[in-house]
Amino acid sequence: MEDVNYIKHLNGVFAQFAKDNRLNPTHISLYIGLFQLWNQNYFVADFYISREEAMAYAKIGSKSTYHRCIRELSHWNYILYSPSHNPYKGSRIKMFDFGTSTGQAVDQHRTEIGTSIGQALVPINKQIQTIKNNTNGQKRKKIKMEELQVDENKSKHPPAVPYRDNLRTSKDKDYNEPL
Repeated sequence: MEDVNYIKHLNGVFAQFAKDNRLNPTHISLYIGLFQLWNQNYFVADFYISREEAMAYAKIGSKSTYHRCIRELSHWNYILYSPSHNPYKGSRIKMFDFGTSTGQAVDQHRTEIGTSIGQALVPINKQIQTIKNNTNGQKRKKIKMEELQVDENKSKHPPAVPYRDNLRTSKDKDYNEPL
């Protein structure tokens, strides 16, 4: 079993993908599917895959697209692909090292000097707000006053519907009358 730093490896391979103009989304999808299979096999030096499983992870529907992409990834030295031509054995895959290490990945730009070998720590104490913000309180009072003025103005205007009781829903309705 190899010691593979999952995040550092993916960061390294994505940096390589960004530089390589030959790749298309299908190549990247297939590589990520193979990486997941490698992860499931506990990052052994080489492992065997079935075409159907790799195609399912990569969301590739065409066998010809799968074979073209896996051969190109092998030719471009992203993986080492050894086809078995035996459906019961599966093809052998070896994944190459793209920035893996046994230590924890540390972003050198996050520390002040950039020479830290440990994890950058963030202080737990948050800044305590000591000054109360009074501007929002004044806004709330102003909005409430405006709402009260609007309510008073509504009571002075005639209703928007001139004949509110068209169906005669008041208490003195005569139920013997037709609608």
